[in-house]
Amino acid sequence: MTPDRWIVLLAGILLIGFIVWFFWLKRAKGIRAAETSGGYQEAMILVKGGYTPDTIIVSRGRPVRLNFRREETASCSDKVVFEQFGKSAELPTGELVAVELMPKEVGEFAFACPMGMFHGRLIVE
Repeated sequence: MTPDRWIVLLAGILLIGFIVWFFWLKRAKGIRAAETSGGYQEAMILVKGGYTPDTIIVSRGRPVRLNFRREETASCSDKVVFEQFGKSAELPTGELVAVELMPKEVGEFAFACPMGMFHGRLIVE
């Protein structure tokens, strides 16, 4: 193999490694939900090309309110599903939609669009 082919091969392998890390292995630290006067742990999530923030940290045994605001019209983002909590919510464009949960167990719980293209995590401590 010639040196230029080695360089292209190495660059391709590095690019594939970066893509795998960026889309599947990179873990955001997340944000801690704010405490409200009503006793809720609350966080605002923007839906635009994904969930921002995509990782929310809450405490076990206290009610959680996640406020979703969808800023796009892609059909995949029109709903959010919390499979492990048995909850889902329609997300109309431009509207604020609150999803209320009561996490009783410690762990990581996924939420996603119905097609699984947008995904996030609720970390319960």
